[in-house]
This record gives sequence, C-alpha cells and structure tokens, in this order.
Amino acid sequence: MANMALKKVPMPEQQPEVRNHNFEEVAQGYTAEMAIEEATRCLQCKNSPCVAGCPVNVQIPAFISRMAQGDFAGAYAQIAQTNALPAICGRVCPQENQCEGKCVRGIKGEPVAIGRLERFAADWQMKNGKETIQKPVSNGHRVAVVGAGPAGLTCAGDLAKLGYQVTVFEALHAPGGVLLYGIPEFRLPKDIVAKEVGKLEELGVEIQTDMVIGRVDSVDELLEQGYEAVFIGSGAGLPSFMHIEGEDLLGVYSANEYLTRINLMKAYREGYDTPIAHSKAVAVVGGGNVAMDAARCAKRMGAEQVYIVYRRSMEELPARAEEVHHAIAEGIVFKLLHNPVKILGDENGYVKAIECVEMELGEPDASGRRRPLVKEGSNFLVEVDTVIMAIGTSPNPLIRSTTTGLEANKRGCLIAQENGATTKEGVFAGGDTVTGAATVILAMGAGKTAAQAIDEYIQSKAK
Repeated sequence: MANMALKKVPMPEQQPEVRNHNFEEVAQGYTAEMAIEEATRCLQCKNSPCVAGCPVNVQIPAFISRMAQGDFAGAYAQIAQTNALPAICGRVCPQENQCEGKCVRGIKGEPVAIGRLERFAADWQMKNGKETIQKPVSNGHRVAVVGAGPAGLTCAGDLAKLGYQVTVFEALHAPGGVLLYGIPEFRLPKDIVAKEVGKLEELGVEIQTDMVIGRVDSVDELLEQGYEAVFIGSGAGLPSFMHIEGEDLLGVYSANEYLTRINLMKAYREGYDTPIAHSKAVAVVGGGNVAMDAARCAKRMGAEQVYIVYRRSMEELPARAEEVHHAIAEGIVFKLLHNPVKILGDENGYVKAIECVEMELGEPDASGRRRPLVKEGSNFLVEVDTVIMAIGTSPNPLIRSTTTGLEANKRGCLIAQENGATTKEGVFAGGDTVTGAATVILAMGAGKTAAQAIDEYIQSKAK
C-alpha cells in the first residue's frame, strides 16, 4: 500500500547562516532510508501523467518502483535509458513545472519528490555502481556537434549509442556549457558535470575544446570535411543590457560574465587569482534563476549587502520557488516593484550607487503578466559598488553570420522545425540557440529529438 503522507520527505541541507559563506552544495541529498520512504508515496498511476511532463521521457513510475524496493541500481538503469545526465537533472530541473507538476499526489498535498529521487539514484550509482560502458560498434557515419552544453551533450550521447562517430566542438576550455559556467558550485558541483561528461567520452564521443565555430572552422567547412550532419547547440550566451546611463562604469557586470568568472575561472576556490570584484554592496537586476544564482554567489564572495531589483512583484517572479526561498534565507534583500533608471559613478569611474524608481502593476501585457508602470517622482538611490545585469540573453550571432542558408528570427534565434531541422540541409539545432534562454532539461529534450532526426536523415541519404 502506498505511503499516503501529504508532504515530501524533507531534503537535508546546510543551514543558511553557514552555507552563505561557502560554495559547498546546499541540498545534501537523501539517505537510502529517506529515498525508499519517499518512493513509497508514488501511486504507480497507470496513465503516468508525470512521464508526459518529462522532456526526455524518463519512465518515472518504473524507476520509483525499483527504488521503493531498494533496488537502486535498477532504478538508475531505468533512468539512464532515456536520460544521459541524471545527476544533473536531479539537481537543476524545474520539476515543479514538469514531472512533479503533473503528479497526482500534488492535488491533495505535495507531489512525489521525483527530482530528489532521480538525484539519489544517480549519486548512488556514482558511489556504488559498477557501470560498464561499452563503446558501440561504429556505423561508419560522422556527425559534428557545436557546443558541449546540455543540448549538445545529449545529442552527442544519443548518436554515439547508435554507432555514430561524434565530434563535439566547444568554444571554452572545458565541456559542460551553462552547466559549468552558469550554474554555481553550490547548486551543481563541477565534479558531477565532469563525471557525466566522462561517461559520454567512454561511449566514444570526442570533445574538442577551444574550438570557436565561426572562427576556427565554419559550419559550412565542417560539412566539407566529411561530417554528414551538424547539430548546433551553442546556447544563448550573449547578454542583454538595459541601455541606461552608467552601464559602462567599472563594477557593472553581465550575469554571464560574473558567473563565468566565479564558476569556470574558479573564483570560488582559495588560491585562484581570478580577476573579479570583491564587493561590499551588490545590486542584481532581474528576477530569474540566473539573478538568484548571481545574488547568492555575490553573498558567498563576501558582499555584506545583496539586493535583487525586480520591476514586478513576488507573484510574477520567474525564478524557481526553491531558489527564491534559499536566497531569502541566505539574507538576499528583494527590492520588488523597483526598476533601475541610472547607475552613478565616482570620480574614478567606479559604481557608487544605482538610481531606481518605484513601479506599480497595470493590465496584463502580451506575456500574460501585469505590465509594470512607473510611479512618477518616486526616484531613490541605493548605494552599491557592483551592479549585475541578469535580464536575459540571446544567441551569439557568430555561427549564423558565418553559415550560408542558416536563417534566424528577429530575436536572433535559429529557425528550426520541431525535429530540429534548420533552413540549411544537414544542419540541425536545438536548445537555447533556437528557443532563447530556457531550462537545462528542455535543451536536453531538444538534443534528444534532434539526434533521432539526424539518424533518420543520414540513414535515408545512405539508402
């Protein structure tokens, strides 16, 4: 009989006053006993609505059933059939809007903690499993993948399992994409990313780093070199700014730059001489997950005051509820219904304050959210020495500008069909480079879909 407890088994985590001074993982994972207890809350629904909510089609009731029996190896094997990065997904997926959002248990209580169980299975496998990865027999076909982020890695892994010789070209000096440079260590440890990438390399995926496609080689040149198809999963790493006075002052960062300096350049580790501001007071502009990450990093880097400046209310805040909860507990101050209009500098060109106005919400706009309106004469100053802009990103135009026949929409995102096929024959795309900034799991789903389409494309050409 199912465990009918209305609430999830709580996740052990570091205390806020401790964790906001270190970069160790906040959520510390279930014990085996906790995992089994939570797994017994699953009703094993016949129509499995949770599976419909998973972009990579993990057979959720099946893996939870094995976990409830204490068969952790079997649970992991079930997940791994469709998910190439389970330890990552268990940590950073917005389960509340996907699998858990569809869970029947959520109607009269909290849904089953699917993400926590997925993380436990993956972590257990890393510590205790004896997974033997066999490199598939080559089918003689070559595919190039541009970008070693979640979309590219998923596409590469699925193609490698089918016997394709896959080469991934990554612009930075380490694979992982946003998993490595964008998500902080306290949410996603870098060694977890390295282990997941290592499994793909064991499958035979070749990863070449420091390869800026569009500079070193173009997509056209990759096709000329004998790659029969190219998948573009280069993400959306071009930061957006507000274009207000003072954005060129010293101490103004894009969230991408700030997080990259901390994550990829290891500013969070002692002994690394990473060029980054050690601020006393920081304003982070934006309300998404990236804004939460930047603010929480700034606190851990020693800032005494960290503000989230967001022009709408808490109800419209796009960040995950869990991340907002953690940020508040860690001492981040939310200045809601406020918007920056100017950044002020001192005589040496450094940030000294940010000027904001108060906002009020009007009628809904095209996004369905209430439109923020300025309260005239409400200007005020907040003294800060660092401003971090976390208001969105778009795809870098380099690839599309150096590739013939590759079309993009007015936002700069590549135009692609549902299966990932672009306007150029043999070239497929998925993830943020098509949708704009979205989630890790949606990018993985796009990579999986494109891998199937690439296989069908190449096999049809070979007949």
